Amino acid sequence: MLARTVYVAEGTERDDRLREVFRLTSEQRLPITEVTRGELDRMTSRAVHQGVAMRVPAYEYAHPDDLTAAAADADEPALIVALDSVTDPRNLGAVVRSAAGFGAHGVVVPERRAAGMTASAWKSSAGAAARIPVARATNLTRQLKAYAESGLMIAGLAADGEVSLPELDLADGPLVLVVGSEGKGLSRLVAETCDVRVAIPMATELESLNAGVAAGIALYEISRLRAL
Repeated sequence: MLARTVYVAEGTERDDRLREVFRLTSEQRLPITEVTRGELDRMTSRAVHQGVAMRVPAYEYAHPDDLTAAAADADEPALIVALDSVTDPRNLGAVVRSAAGFGAHGVVVPERRAAGMTASAWKSSAGAAARIPVARATNLTRQLKAYAESGLMIAGLAADGEVSLPELDLADGPLVLVVGSEGKGLSRLVAETCDVRVAIPMATELESLNAGVAAGIALYEISRLRAL
């Protein structure tokens, strides 16, 4: 990812943070443009920018097959996270962050009716989006079936899953973890494609967890089970 321009809002405090931005932009010979705060709000779709923003090229999505290839190159059993119609980019960013932190080889999102790698998703990933690929699938159900045909097992997170997460005996093999949408969970076709539906045990009768939180918990547990 190559930055093109750095924008600084007029009146932004020249603190150590901003001085570091100036130092890095000078080293990289990047142009710095001062704009009004209103202009920066418009350019960032009113994201929380703290007075500084950077223009970068559009995000380049990986191909879903790139994720299994990365696992093969690392000589590791594949671990892929697939998001079923998750529409909040902050949830996508949180999943990308957890996927990078717990050894997944990438994240797959549908092309339509789902969040993409927007500025909000990138920010929520806390930089992890630069370290782990995100792929787009034209049809998520077909892609899951393709993964299954190549030897991966498909495990979908569901509140009414038949297997408790700590008892997931598929964790140490090639695996796709599917996380459902914020409101409806797994769609019918995706649920039917899963080899197993997995529930996260909870102490209360809370109906569901935020998609980003659920993915983080599941990825931690899968990472722990793989280390046994």
